[in-house]
Amino acid sequence: MSVPFTKEMKKDYTILIPNMSPIHFEIMKAPFALNGYKCILLNNTSHNVIEEGLRYVHNDMCYPALLVIGQMIDAIKRGIADPNKCALIITQTGGGCRASNYYYLLVKALEKAGYPQIPVISLNFQGMNSNPGFKITLPILAQAFTGLLYGDMLMMLSHQVRPYEKNKGETDKLVKAWQEKLTSLYMNNRGYFGSNLKKNFNKMSDDFKAIEVKDEKKVKVGVVGEIYMKYAPLGNNNLEAFLEEEGCEVMLPPMLGFFLYGFSNSIKDNEYYGRKPLYAFFMKHIALPYLQTYEKAMANALERNGFKSPALLKDLQKNADGIIDTGCKMGEGWLLTAEMVELIEKGYSNIVCTQPFGCLPNHIVAKGMIRPLKEKYPLSNIVPIDYDPSATRVNQENRIKLMLAVARENLNTK
Repeated sequence: MSVPFTKEMKKDYTILIPNMSPIHFEIMKAPFALNGYKCILLNNTSHNVIEEGLRYVHNDMCYPALLVIGQMIDAIKRGIADPNKCALIITQTGGGCRASNYYYLLVKALEKAGYPQIPVISLNFQGMNSNPGFKITLPILAQAFTGLLYGDMLMMLSHQVRPYEKNKGETDKLVKAWQEKLTSLYMNNRGYFGSNLKKNFNKMSDDFKAIEVKDEKKVKVGVVGEIYMKYAPLGNNNLEAFLEEEGCEVMLPPMLGFFLYGFSNSIKDNEYYGRKPLYAFFMKHIALPYLQTYEKAMANALERNGFKSPALLKDLQKNADGIIDTGCKMGEGWLLTAEMVELIEKGYSNIVCTQPFGCLPNHIVAKGMIRPLKEKYPLSNIVPIDYDPSATRVNQENRIKLMLAVARENLNTK
């Protein structure tokens, strides 16, 4: 067991946060600072991160675990934080995925690395491995949720503008400006929730619409996969930047979809197995309908300026019909297949599926679904890419380039 993170530690300990999505997490760390936690979002991404991960995590384990743990230990060794005055935080799903074991892998890795005194905070909603000094309160939960929404909004807007901008770098400057503005709103604890959130969505959409763009056709590429590999540049070797350098427009489904998918699974569990009827009732009739109002607000703000909006949860569930059962919920489950259908139907029929090598759920719900998708959508052009310490970046990019060659041929024949 890890050393507990006590109430006394909250005063002068710094919590290191692994970086899964630079846009989202830069915003989402602000609510924790607002509630009295000192946090550092890790941005160390050198090859040494992989080396540290391999040193303290068995290479048969899930690649995201190796990267997250490697990033934390590398940060400590680099002196980013005092090992006697810092704590680490990591998610723990509680489900059947190997991600449930990341917490224990990190505790073991710290012991091997000579840092047994460092507390490890488990971020979960099942009450596992609790720490007295770190509590997920309702305000933190609500604030972090809005941060997730803002991150999704900025991600989707930047993806649809950056490839076409006339003045290079203008999109990234606007993303940074909005991150700073939102952080300021959180630190002042005002102007980021309720009707203000919808106003901010609309202002974001208007600001990105004002960026001058070129009128040109580009290959459109969707990215799906295991959640860390999909969003983390460290995990997917800066896939988004590589695709944009190749002259593509990239579309990533919003992170919100993954969380709504997770909540909706409790309804299916009750329907199939009779589990937790009260919890399923709460999710079906109270929580999900409320959360989906923000899903709709995001879609409305994007569509007001002609941007493509993400599919709503109910539409994603329909996408799975006839292809995969919505009771399939291990890892990214039916959602991953449904997202591929969404991307194809929105014109992003060229899809890169990012998966950790040996990830059984992804091999079923991603690679295993290529054939039925090809039968339903003959022009779909899907390439699964395995990520692993032994997989070379050159090999991965060459496979993607082959997919893009087909994509360009299809684009030119339209």
